[in-house]
This record gives sequence, structure tokens and C-alpha cells, in this order.
Amino acid sequence: MSVLSASLMLFLIMDPLGNLPVFMAVLKDIPPRRRRWIVARELSMALGVMLIFLFFGSYLLELLHLRQESVRIGGGLVLFIIALRMIFPPRNGLLGDLPDGEPFLVPLAIPMVAGPSTLAALMLLARSQPERLIDWTLALVAAWVLTALILLSSGLVLRLVRKRGLVAIERLMGMILIMLAVQTFLDGIASYLAL
Repeated sequence: MSVLSASLMLFLIMDPLGNLPVFMAVLKDIPPRRRRWIVARELSMALGVMLIFLFFGSYLLELLHLRQESVRIGGGLVLFIIALRMIFPPRNGLLGDLPDGEPFLVPLAIPMVAGPSTLAALMLLARSQPERLIDWTLALVAAWVLTALILLSSGLVLRLVRKRGLVAIERLMGMILIMLAVQTFLDGIASYLAL
């Protein structure tokens, strides 16, 4: 696999266009100036987590006696809960009461950008050809930069679609996210049962 194809694969798995409505919904009550800083912080944390999983993911899972299937099943459950909250939002916002009213690490960095599928793909790349870790790092950074450019534009999109449009997009994406969450969960179970 070339660096370009690995980068494209990681970009598609990170799914910034699919994550854009989640970012907008989570950040809609944050002042625009602060919103960009939060997105940049969450993206930086996601990149850090993805790099850790690229270089040390297999060792970390072995140390904790976890299988990749556990990462997928756990990620699917978290995505499912977030999706339900997008469709049926609680009174105190999508994520409930947050310190300072803003997200930290969950759900924007993990599992939205650095989701279980992305982490599993990185571990598979590293395991399949460990001698090409530099290539996989370049592919990851390229995919992350494209993802960051799209997600940093969430404020512009929010201004264009306004509040009613955001609610409609949020509910629609919640339905799609439920399907993705169930698929991630089922993939984890199928992988576990295939062992």
C-alpha cells in the first residue's frame, strides 16, 4: 500500500464530513472565538492518540490484555449513546453538564476523529509492515491535516445553516451515526466470534 492510498483510507475512516454535524452540535453554544481553539485542541489530542496507537497500540492492548475487538465494541457503544443523544437531546445539551460548558477529549477527539476503526486501521498498518512506520506516520499526518481543515470550518457551516438547519442535520446525522455505531459493534463481535 502506498502512502497516498493509506492516507486516503485513513481520511475516509476519520470521516470529517460525517463528523462535521457532531462538532457543530456539540459546539453550537460556545462563542465562535473559543470554538476554533476547542476544535484545534481536540484535533491535536486526537492526533496524539492516533500516533500512540500507531507506534504502541499493539503493546498497549497486550499490556491491558485487550483485543482489537474490545476497542471496536467499546467504540461502537460510545458512538451509539452519542447518536441517541443527538436524536433525543437532553435539556442540558448533547453531552450533559460539562465543566465550562465545553467538551474535553470525549466525544470530539475520541471517538469522533480517533475512533475505533481509525485506531484499528493504524494498528493493522503498523503490524503488517512495521518497517514502514515513517510512511504510515506521513499518511496519518496528511489525513489528519485534511480532516482538521474541514472540521475547523464548522463555524462557517454553522453560520450558513443556522439553528433550525443544525437541528435537522443533527437529527439526520444521529440516525446515520446509530447505523455506524451498530456496524462498529457488530464488526467487533464478528471479529471476536471468528477467533
